[in-house]
Amino acid sequence: MSTPNDPNDPIHQAEPVDDLMLPDEPHGGQERERISSSVRDIASRIPESLSSIGRDISRTIERAISAKDDYVVAVKVSHDAQDKLEQLVQAGVFRSRAEAAAFLIDEGIKSQTALFDRVAQKLSEIERLRAELRGMINTPPA
Repeated sequence: MSTPNDPNDPIHQAEPVDDLMLPDEPHGGQERERISSSVRDIASRIPESLSSIGRDISRTIERAISAKDDYVVAVKVSHDAQDKLEQLVQAGVFRSRAEAAAFLIDEGIKSQTALFDRVAQKLSEIERLRAELRGMINTPPA
C-alpha cells in the first residue's frame, strides 16, 4: 500500500531536470540554440573564475604574511570616512581602502608632529616618575 506522497509511486516521480535546459519556446530552434550555447559558455567559465579568485586570495595572504613593516589594525570609521576611502579607490589613487586609510593615517601623523613631540616628552616624564617611585619602594627604610 502506498502513502499519498510515496516517492516510489510513478505518479510522484519527478523528471530529472538539467539546470541548463530551456523550456520549449515559440522563438524557434536557432534562438534556443544560441541561448543554450551562451548559458553553457558562461557555465564553462565558472571553474576558471573560481580558480582565479583562489589565486588572488592566496597572493593577498602571501603579501600580508611577507609584509614585515606593515601591521594590520582594525578600526571603526564613520560612514563619511568610508565614503571618502572608497572614492580614493574608485578614482584609482589606491588599490584598496586599507591602502588609502594607511596613507591618510601616515599623513595625519606627519601633520601632528608637534603633538607627538609633546606626547613623547610626557611619556619620558612619566617613565622618570615611575623609576623614581620604584626606587623609593626598593630602598630600605633608614
